[in-house]
Amino acid sequence: MTYDYIVVGGGSSGSLLAARLAYAGAKILVLEAGGSDKNPLISMPAGFVKLLGTEKFMWFYQSTVQQRLHGRQPVVPTGKVVGGGSSVNAMVYIRGQAGDYTPWVEATDDEGWGWDALLPIFKEMEDNNRLQDELHSIGGPWKVSDPVQICDLSRSYVLAAQAAGIPFNNDFNGPRQTGAGYFQLSVENGRRCSASSAFLRPAMKATGNIDLLTGCLVHKIVIENGRATGVQYSRKGVTETVKANSEIALCAGAIATPKIMMLSGIGPHFHLKEHGIETLVDHEGVGQNLQDHTEVPVLAFTKPGHGYFGQDKGFNQIRNGLQYMMFKSGPVASNGVEAGSFFHPDDLSQEATIQQFCVPSVYLDPDTTDLKPTYGLTINSCVLRPGSRGSVRLANNNANTQPLVDPNYFEDPEDLRLSVGGLKIARKILDQEPLREIITKEVFPGPDLQDDAALEDHAKKFVKTVYHPVGTVRMGREDDSRAVLTADLKVKGIEGLRVADASAMPTIISGNTNSTTLVVAERAARFMLNE
Repeated sequence: MTYDYIVVGGGSSGSLLAARLAYAGAKILVLEAGGSDKNPLISMPAGFVKLLGTEKFMWFYQSTVQQRLHGRQPVVPTGKVVGGGSSVNAMVYIRGQAGDYTPWVEATDDEGWGWDALLPIFKEMEDNNRLQDELHSIGGPWKVSDPVQICDLSRSYVLAAQAAGIPFNNDFNGPRQTGAGYFQLSVENGRRCSASSAFLRPAMKATGNIDLLTGCLVHKIVIENGRATGVQYSRKGVTETVKANSEIALCAGAIATPKIMMLSGIGPHFHLKEHGIETLVDHEGVGQNLQDHTEVPVLAFTKPGHGYFGQDKGFNQIRNGLQYMMFKSGPVASNGVEAGSFFHPDDLSQEATIQQFCVPSVYLDPDTTDLKPTYGLTINSCVLRPGSRGSVRLANNNANTQPLVDPNYFEDPEDLRLSVGGLKIARKILDQEPLREIITKEVFPGPDLQDDAALEDHAKKFVKTVYHPVGTVRMGREDDSRAVLTADLKVKGIEGLRVADASAMPTIISGNTNSTTLVVAERAARFMLNE
């Protein structure tokens, strides 16, 4: 069959883009490598904890050996399901700081990528259940609400953070990001609002213009005479090629999008030649500029009865399940990270460089410890604007093979320094009431680790992804040889091919990236429809 547009990837950006094009009357094919998002755990806010470790819903990209991390190879997971990350993430609604978008304007010479131009798009998209002012709006498809469930440890964290000198902030997307408080979430009436439920599914029902195929592994973009004309993919063991009359949009994410481009002959010439791939367009920037938020934990045990330990077992599980089914409240309605803060560890009055997540349980990656779950609290400090840059490269020319992902964590020494600063603030918060009364023992880093060298070593042993890879096919000016895309998200040197996902971001934003990814896709839709 032939379609007007083919959207490669049915995640956050692909869901929005396909919907916008379909409402305009175009016939769309969405190719998603993962499966359906109909699993009931996806709609339950607390269900994502069960999904994060399953290969059915997640890609697990094993990173290359990280010498700065004592040879560790941390896993970088991404969503593998309709709705992508928005179907399996913690639903935290963050837009970043206004200044995050200044480098986007500088990179592209396009004021349309600046905060003042993007804010109206955020507002048009938003349906906020509490805020309606110059920064927020109601009536949009992207449902935003306050958490309906807040546990005692989350409340204690917010109080202790204030005692430690971080002021209360009732809106992290307000005039200033700095402060401690509760995250607003992409949730409506106790149910997850994913990009699929907000954009894709309603458009499929309303227009009949979208064909969604799941389980489709894209092999390459078909390019004829300098133009992208189709997509080759395999499904259930059968390889097929489908054609597009107008354009093809890559929305596969910051790891899969550059992989597909390189398999298609778009990328660094010598790297493609190494794997026997003919170079159609020599782009040195494809797969470069990988950025990701990282976090380092402080973990403490608490007295029994605090937090969420044991709430998914036995009688508690039955009671909590019934409460959720009947009232859409209780622990099942929690996103697992209800509270947090933004701050600069050097000076709490400055603009934030750290985002801190309060997790009311023992939460560590299995590659770092065999610690058993128990009553506890994990405070993760995330560097908001990392200076480190990594890469995505092909392992071979087989689409079934995972790419080589090198996140290059702590390449920039400032990332490590800020991580240690976040650890110190987390410890300071733990030492304030009412948390001090609840905590029984600091487990990691542990009371014996006090000097900076010891804390740096702890950071290297435990640093992990916050699941926000971006930037691997970044946009920029026409004369920027390392920019793969133009300001209107077209792939340089190829007609009929755009990128509309987080890979396009020149720099990462200060906070959770999902809502900004949706704005990138919205601008892509406007570019495509205007043409």
